[in-house]
Parts: sequence; C-alpha cells; structure tokens
Amino acid sequence: MLDRTIAPEFREIGNISLREPIKKEFSNGLPVYVFQSPEQELVRIEWIFENSYLDDQNENPLLNSALSALLKEGTMTMSSAEIAEKIDFYGAFLVPEYSFDVTSLSLYTLNRHSQVLLPLVKDILTEASIPQQELDTYLRNNKQKLQVSIQKNDYLARRKFYNLIFGENNRYGRTPKLEDYEGITRSQLIELYKKEIVPSNCTLIVSGNVSDSLLQELEHIFGIEWQGNTSISELHSPVLNQGSSDFVYEEKENALQSAIRLGCQTISRTHPDYPALQFVNTLLGGFFGSRLMRNIREEKGYTYSIGSAVATLKHTGFLTIVTEVGVDVTDATLIEIEREINLLKTTLAAEAEVDLVKTYMEGSMLGSLESIFSHADKFKSVLLNGMTLAYYSYYMEQIRNMSPEKVQEIANKYFDFVAMVKVVVGKINQSDKVHQAVVN
Repeated sequence: MLDRTIAPEFREIGNISLREPIKKEFSNGLPVYVFQSPEQELVRIEWIFENSYLDDQNENPLLNSALSALLKEGTMTMSSAEIAEKIDFYGAFLVPEYSFDVTSLSLYTLNRHSQVLLPLVKDILTEASIPQQELDTYLRNNKQKLQVSIQKNDYLARRKFYNLIFGENNRYGRTPKLEDYEGITRSQLIELYKKEIVPSNCTLIVSGNVSDSLLQELEHIFGIEWQGNTSISELHSPVLNQGSSDFVYEEKENALQSAIRLGCQTISRTHPDYPALQFVNTLLGGFFGSRLMRNIREEKGYTYSIGSAVATLKHTGFLTIVTEVGVDVTDATLIEIEREINLLKTTLAAEAEVDLVKTYMEGSMLGSLESIFSHADKFKSVLLNGMTLAYYSYYMEQIRNMSPEKVQEIANKYFDFVAMVKVVVGKINQSDKVHQAVVN
C-alpha cells in the first residue's frame, strides 16, 4: 500500500521523447502522417485545410468560421439531422474547428466503424450543400451571441486590442460586427468551400489504433476517389500594422470592473528566441506563481486573476497581458504592471525563481504528452509552422539553459511597456501616467 506520508522522490526531468509519425502520400498528392498506438482503442483522423487570405480590405473575416461551423450541416444526400444521428449511433465524434490560419475536421471513432463513417466524411468534404435554412439559423444565433457579448467589458477590450495590435485590414485584426453577418451569403460559402476544401489544400493526420485495413480504406476513399482541384489559388499573407501605443479608454458608466488588455506583436515560434521569450513571459505572468499573480492578486488583492501569454500565428506572434479589476484600482493596476515589466529589465531575477520556472515549464511539457493524440498535436503545431519535431529538443535545451542574465536580456529585447497597445474598458481614475483617448 502506498504510504502517502512520504513525499515522492525528486527526479530531474530527462530528455523528452516525441513519437515520430510515419509519412505517406496518397495517389492524389495528399500528405498523410500516421501515429500508431495499438493500445489506444480510438482512432482520430484530422483533415486540416489552410485558410486563404484575400488581398482585400473588404474581406469578411467571418467567412472561414462560418464555413467551418456549417461543414457538417448537410450534404447533397443527407440532412444535418441524418448526419448527426449516424455519428451518434456509432458513438463517434465529428468536430469541425476553426482558427485564424486553418480549418479542420476531426473524426474520433473505433476502427470497426470506419467503413460507415469514412464515406460520410467524404460526402461532407466533397458534397456539402450548406443549406440556406442552416445558414439562416447560424447567422441568427451568432448575431444574438454578438449582441450579448458586446455588453461585456472583457469582450470589448479584446476586440479593440486585436484591432490595434494587427490593424483592421486583415483576418487577425478585424473583429465581427453585426453587418458582417448580414453580408454572408450561401454563394460566398460555396465558393470558399470549392476553393479550400480540396485535396491539394489538405493535410491528413491519423493517430491511435491505426490498422492496415484503415489505412487502405483512407487511401482508397481520400486518395484514389478524392480528386478535386489539383491546385488552389495563391494564398496571400495578411498585411499586419500595429496601431497606436497611446492609451485607449472606453468608459462604461455603470461598470464595477475594468477589463485591461495590453500587448504587442512579437516573434513567432520559428524565431530562435521564442523558447526564451516563453520562459520570460511565464515568469512574468504565465503561471499561478508568476510575478503578476503574486503582486496584483496575492499582495494587492486587485483581481482574482491576471496573466500574460505569448501566442504564435502563422504570420506573426503576439504578447498579451489580461485582467479585470475593480474600477477603483484600474490605474493602480496599470502602474504595477509597468513596474513589474521594468523590474524584469533592470534587476536580475533570483536563481531560485529561474529554477522554479524551469521546473514548471519542463513539467508542463512532460505532462502535455499524456497520449498518442498529444504527440500528434505537438507534431501538428510544428508542421503548420513549417518546422520539425527537432524544435522540441531545441525548446527544452533553451529552457534548461536560462539564467538570470538571459532573462534580463530577453526582457530588454521584447518587453517594452511604452510601446505596448493599452486598452481599458470600464472606468479609470484620472492619472498623469497615461494618455486617455476615448473611443466610441
């Protein structure tokens, strides 16, 4: 019997071994990556499509998200109800997902049901009808959700933050307005579907209990039978222009809390400094023991939660600091955030603090590899950025080599409070620390 009065022995985390996929290519050129794990009962099959960017300021930012949501809402032969009933009957899950850069469709199922469910997915990817009735329901529901969301301070702050950090002429920076939903038509979605949901724009990742017979089925249905267009239109890169770093303040008359968002564009995962930047961000606000949490939550009691994050996108990366605080301490919170950033740049961190963050980040990496699906997710993250699994060895090496001097160097290189976009929605006390620009 385990004696829980005795603490487990401390062990250093060694090298992390990531599973390499088996790479295949179907006859239609579709790249396929297989993560085999016979002990896993389920299989997950992901069809991943790159989102195109129109080189046009009038592009509707909601088109790709609407297409993702409506993919499985009907085909030429099946209604949305029939599709849902068949998926449920076989105990499977069919999940469409949308991000700024890719749209995907993921099937979770048992091997023995593949003969029924793979043709269903093929039907969705080749014969989706996007019924007008389903589109009308989607538009109505999402307009109602938006009308509710724009009453919330944190949502308004996030909208304005993205507008300013990327500019409003691209999908990263444009945020939905009610008129954007009004402008979506079925013909636009059909055109986008025919353009993007094609084998030449698809990557297939298969993980779990992947039998030989399943691979043969996949190759027949999505290699031989799925021809589609052999090429797609040129994919444009979005033009990203960070807006003013002046303080942007939107007053909400009856607000009890203020939503705060600060940040800036920064490097993405492909940059050699990215692991070190993640380390410094974690120390500042990336975990429960971070400096921002200790200062602004634990010591000052200004908020229940505050955090910072570094995110990577295909064409850029960004840093953001997020919190909600009482209206009477909004200004004081901004001052404390600035103070913590400046301390990072001017004062060496203690060795014990650096070691704590190392242990946390190494443990987080190890803990994120709980199943074969996790290994596939790690691979997908680097694949979509044009990288290999060698990145994670580099990442772990950089984390282990962090020192107080390196923390200070990275802080001075990438953390500049003055240059950050600063957004507050709620209320703020008068202060000569910030320049207020009221926005409507």
